[in-house]
Order: sequence, then structure tokens, then C-alpha cells
Amino acid sequence: MIKTQNLKKTYNELAVPVHALKGMDLEIKRGEFTAIVGPSGSGKSTALNLIGGLDNPSEGKVWINGQDISDLTENELIDFRKNNIGFIFQSYNLIPVLTALENVEFVMLLQNEDKKKRRARAKELLEAVGLGERLGSRPSQLSGGQQQRVAVARALASKPQFILADEPTANLDSASTNNLLEIMERMNSEEKVTFVFSTHDARVIRRARRIVTLEDGEIKSDEWVKP
Repeated sequence: MIKTQNLKKTYNELAVPVHALKGMDLEIKRGEFTAIVGPSGSGKSTALNLIGGLDNPSEGKVWINGQDISDLTENELIDFRKNNIGFIFQSYNLIPVLTALENVEFVMLLQNEDKKKRRARAKELLEAVGLGERLGSRPSQLSGGQQQRVAVARALASKPQFILADEPTANLDSASTNNLLEIMERMNSEEKVTFVFSTHDARVIRRARRIVTLEDGEIKSDEWVKP
């Protein structure tokens, strides 16, 4: 599903260039529940941004289902992300003026999905993450854990090939984190959605089936910890 080859990223905006990734070779297959781990500055978020096409590599390639995403124009890449990748960010990135239902619907609106169908799927997903009673609530009326559950529902709404979750539990308490991870595990098991996390949260790492450890922009270990 996902393959990177000699993936490198150097940031030259500062006085001294920062080599965030130094040649990452990684393959992730359909159905994985994988955590990319390491300390701050190890390259975790950079790796996810490059895999998701949110940033361009300095060198190397990223293939998604055999498609070299570097061959895509900007508009093609936007469409590719919209139809293939779900994103979950630690800052939630919900649209503040929209309700929970409208936030989940939004990506399907961009896909020109029929209004009745997108509303039904958004409602179904919010019920699945335990927010069936909060469809009309705006982000400011929801707790951090509830907002992140809306973000999970939104990420799933477009029926993506896989979901990239960048530090999704960073702002959540233990109860919210456990609830969120149980939802993700269920989606992974029942809907076969592939999840790739960047995290240093031990609570996420304990649930991962594969752990890829980055250090100073390089893979130091790659271990299957669960079947």
C-alpha cells in the first residue's frame, strides 16, 4: 500500500540546514496498525507529511498503491489525498463555524457526494464514535476528546485507503485516549482501515502491532510486536 525509498527531507530555512529525514525506506501493507515512534525531532511528523503528500521530499520517492505521488500535479495531488487518505492531527483542525455533523460531511461535499448519502454516513460515523447526541454541536461546545472523535469520524468519512494520525492523543487525558484508540482498533478490525501513527505516547505504542523507531531522521528499528 505505502512504500518509501531513500526518503529525505532537509529544511534550509534556518542558518544551519536541518536534516529531518536521512533516507527512509519503509513499506506498510493494507490493514496495518503501525506506530512510527521516537523523540521530538526524530522525523516522525515529517515522515507522515511526506507520505501524505502534505510536503515534498528533498530526495526519494513515495508510492501509494503503486502511484508515485511525486508525478502528480498539485491539483491531482489534492484530489488523490481527498479520495485516498484520511488525516488526524493533534490540533483537531475542525472548522469552528460548522457543527460536528457538518465537519464530518465536509470531505464528502468536496467529493460531490449526494447530500442524503453524505448526511447518512456522517451520522452513522458520529454514532460509531459515541457522538450521536452531539450532531449539532460546534467544536467550541465539545471537549478535546469529543473533538478528536469528530476528527476520526471525518477522516473515515471519505472511505480512505489509510489514515495518517499525527500525535492524535497528545492533548487528551487517559480516558479519552483509551476511548479513541478502542474506536480506531475497531475501525481497523471491522472496516480494514490501515492506521499509521506518529507518536511518542506509550498508550498508543502499547496498542500498535508494528513499531518503527526513528532517531535523528533514520530508522533504528522496525519490529512486529503483535500478529
